Amino acid sequence: MNRLKTWFRYNNKNAYSIAALMPLVEADIAREPKDGIMLYSFASAQAEGVYAEVSNAKVDAVYIAGGPHPSALPEEVLEHFDFVVIGEGEETLPELLQVIEEGRGPASVKGIAYKCQGRVKFTEKRSPVDLDCYPPFGKILAPLEISRGCPWGCTYCQTPRLFGSCMRHRSIPIIAKYACHHKDIRFTSPNSLAYGSDGRVPRLEKVEALLKVLAEQKKPIYFGTFPSEVRPEFVTPAALELIVKYCANKSLSLGGQSGSPAVLRRIGRGHGRAEIETACELALDYGLVPQVDLIFGLPTESEEDQRLTLDLARWIAAKGGKVRAHHFTPLPGTPLAGTRPAPLAEDVEACLGRLALQGRLTGTWSAASMTD
Repeated sequence: MNRLKTWFRYNNKNAYSIAALMPLVEADIAREPKDGIMLYSFASAQAEGVYAEVSNAKVDAVYIAGGPHPSALPEEVLEHFDFVVIGEGEETLPELLQVIEEGRGPASVKGIAYKCQGRVKFTEKRSPVDLDCYPPFGKILAPLEISRGCPWGCTYCQTPRLFGSCMRHRSIPIIAKYACHHKDIRFTSPNSLAYGSDGRVPRLEKVEALLKVLAEQKKPIYFGTFPSEVRPEFVTPAALELIVKYCANKSLSLGGQSGSPAVLRRIGRGHGRAEIETACELALDYGLVPQVDLIFGLPTESEEDQRLTLDLARWIAAKGGKVRAHHFTPLPGTPLAGTRPAPLAEDVEACLGRLALQGRLTGTWSAASMTD
C-alpha cells in the first residue's frame, strides 16, 4: 500500500498548533497545497483566504481542517474540506489519519465531522485530553502550554467553547522537561496565575512550585506576559512577589476588556473596573508595566460605554502602563456570534489615534484599522 504523504499547511498564525501536533503524526511542512493529505489549522480571520487557496489548488489531496473556526463552523468548512477535527486534535488527528491510510470509514473516529452522501455527519464527542500525555511541541519550538480551559465563559471568547470550562494543567515535571529546550521560558495559558487551580480561586503555592523548579534551569522566565495573560483579580501582592522573585518580567499582560462596569457585567467577565485599576497600580508598585487589553465595539456598547473604556485607557497610559486596543470581532461558536460590532464614536476613535501616535497604545481599535 502506498502511503499518502501528509503535510501541515504552515503560516505564522498557526505555528503553535502545528508545533503541538507535529510530534504525533508523520508530516512535513508545506507553504502551499501539495499532493497527499493537507492539514490546515485556522481562525476565522484566515477562513476566506484558506477557502480560496483550497478551491484553487491543482493537487490531488485529502483536506483536513481543525482549529477555532472549523471547530465552530464544521458545516461551512466541509464545503471546502473533506474532514473537520472538532476541538482538541492530539487524539483525534492521528486516529483519523490511520483510518484514511487504511481506507476505512471514518465513523469510528470520535470528534470529527465529514460528509456522507451529501450530508454532514458528526461522530461522538471526544473527552478532553490529559495534557501530560502529549508533548507541547516537537521539532518546532513553541511557548509552553501549561493550562487549557476557562471557567468564566466570557461571551466573546472561544476558549471555553473549544477547550471546556474545566481548567486543566500540565504537571511540573513535564513542563520542566520541555523547558530545557528553550533559551528563555515563556508560556501559554488563559490565565497564568491560575496555574494549578480551578481557574476561579488562585493556588499560589502551585504557581510558586512551578516557578521554583523552573528557576533551577538558570534561564530567564517570563510569566504572565504575551502570549499569555492574567486576570486582574488574580493580581495580588503575593502573586507579584513570586513574579519579581523568580521571573525576568518587565511587564504584565492583563485582560481588562472594558472600562464600563455595565459592559463587563454583560460580557460575563466576573470582575469590575476597580479590579483592573488595582491590578495596574499593584503591577507598577512592583516595577512591572501593565499591558492591558481593551475591546472597543462590543455589541450593545453605547458611546458612553466607549468613553468609559477610553477614560480607562487614558488613565492606564497616564500611570505609565500600555494599552492594546482591539476591535470586537464576533467569533463563531460564542454567544456573540452573528452580532454586529457597535460603531465607534468619532471622538473616541480620534483620541485612540492620538494615544497611538504618542506610543501609549497599540492594536486595531476600529474596523478601518484591522488587518488579517
